[in-house]
Amino acid sequence: MKTFKGGIDMLKKVGLGFLLLTGSAFADTAPKLNHGDTAWMLAASSFVMLMTLPGLAFFYGGMAKKKDLLNTIALSFMAYAITSVIWVLYAYSLAFGTDVHGIIGNLQYLFMNGVTSNSLHPSTTVPEFIYCGFQLTFAAITVALASGSIIERLKFSAWLVIVPLWITLIYAPIAHWVWGNGWLSQLGALDFAGGTVVHINAGVAGLAGALVLGKRKNTQLIPNNVAYTILGAGLLWFGWFGFNAGSEVAADGIASSAWLVTNTATAMAAIAWMVTEWMLHGKPTTLGMASGAIAGLVAITPASGYVNVIGSIVIGIVAGVVPVFAVSWLKPKLGYDDSLDAFGVHGVAGFLGAILTGVFADPSINPAGKGLLYGNPHQVVIQLIAAMSTMTYSFVMSLIIFKVVDIVMGIRVKEEDEVEGLDSVAHGETAYN
Repeated sequence: MKTFKGGIDMLKKVGLGFLLLTGSAFADTAPKLNHGDTAWMLAASSFVMLMTLPGLAFFYGGMAKKKDLLNTIALSFMAYAITSVIWVLYAYSLAFGTDVHGIIGNLQYLFMNGVTSNSLHPSTTVPEFIYCGFQLTFAAITVALASGSIIERLKFSAWLVIVPLWITLIYAPIAHWVWGNGWLSQLGALDFAGGTVVHINAGVAGLAGALVLGKRKNTQLIPNNVAYTILGAGLLWFGWFGFNAGSEVAADGIASSAWLVTNTATAMAAIAWMVTEWMLHGKPTTLGMASGAIAGLVAITPASGYVNVIGSIVIGIVAGVVPVFAVSWLKPKLGYDDSLDAFGVHGVAGFLGAILTGVFADPSINPAGKGLLYGNPHQVVIQLIAAMSTMTYSFVMSLIIFKVVDIVMGIRVKEEDEVEGLDSVAHGETAYN
C-alpha cells in the first residue's frame, strides 16, 4: 500500500512538473519587451519627428515666396504641435483602439488611460508608449504635407482649426482602416509605411483645400531659397529611414530590407526626375533633383517592407517620371493652384506606389505580401480598392472641413494681405531684412 501511495505521489510530482514546464513554454510565446527593438523604435520615432521639423518646414519654406517663408514654416510647426496633443488625448485611440465594425477604434486609450510603462503594444515587443509616439509622428507629418497645396493665401487662424478636425475625422479613421485592423486591413491591403494613410491622404486633402481656397494672385513658383529646400529634402531622406524601416516595429531583416530599398528607390527617382526634366526643359535643376527624391520616397513607402531591390528600382523610375508630368502638364491643364505640388508629388506618387506594391510584393522578402509577379494578381485589385477608397473619403471629407471652416470663420486672407505677404501680416515678422 505504501508503495502504491508513493507511486501516486511520484505521478503527481511528475504531472506538476510537466504542467510547470508546458506552462512556462506557453508563457514564452507571449510578447516580451525587447530592448533592441525598443531602442530602434525610440530612434525611428525621433527620425520621423525630424522629417516635419525641420525637414518638411525647410523643404516647403524654401520654395515659398520670400514674404511667406515664416508663415509656411509655421504651418508645419503648428501641425506637429497640435497633433502631438490631440493624438495622446484621443486620436491614437480612434486609430488604434479595438476595432469597431472595421471603421474606427474604440476609446480604450482615451487620455492614454490604462497604459503604463510596463504595457506592451499587442503583438509587438515594444512599449505602448513608443508605438503611440511613432504613430503620432506619422499623423503630424501627414497633415503638414497637405499644407503645401494651400500656402500663401490661407488664414493662419483657420489652419489651427483645420488641423484637429482633419486628424480626427480623416486621418484617424483611415489609419484605423489600414493599420488598426479595420476593413482595408481585413481585406488584405498592403501599406507598409503609409502610401494610402499618409501620401494619398495628404495629397488629395491638399487638392481639396486648394480648390476651396482658389488661386493665388501670383501662382508662379518663386522660391526664396532653394538651398533651404535642398536641406529639407536631405533631412526628409534621412528621416524616412525611420519612417519606412521603423514601420516593421522591430530591428530585423525586414527592417533592413526596407532601409535598403528606400534608399535605392529614392536615388533612382532623383536620377529619373533629373533626366526627364533635362530632356523636357533643357536644364537639370537642383529643385527637380530634390523633388524627384521626395517622389521616390513617397512611392517606395507602401512597398518598402515587401519589395526587393529590383522592384524598388522600377518603382523609383516610375516615381521619377510620372509626377513630372503631373506637375508640369496636368496642373496647368486642369487649372488648380497646388502651390508646392503636394498633390502632384505626394498624391500621384503615393497612388503609383500603392498599386505597384501589389505588383512587386515579394514573399521571399516578407511572407505577408505576395504580388502580381509572384502569382497573386488579386493583390493589385485590393490595392486599387484601398487607394481609391482613401482618395474618395479624404477628398470628400476634406472639402467638407474646408467649406465648413470657411463658412464659420473664413479661410482666405484679404487680397491686400496676400500681396503684402503673410509673414508680416500674420506674424509681424520677416525672415529677410
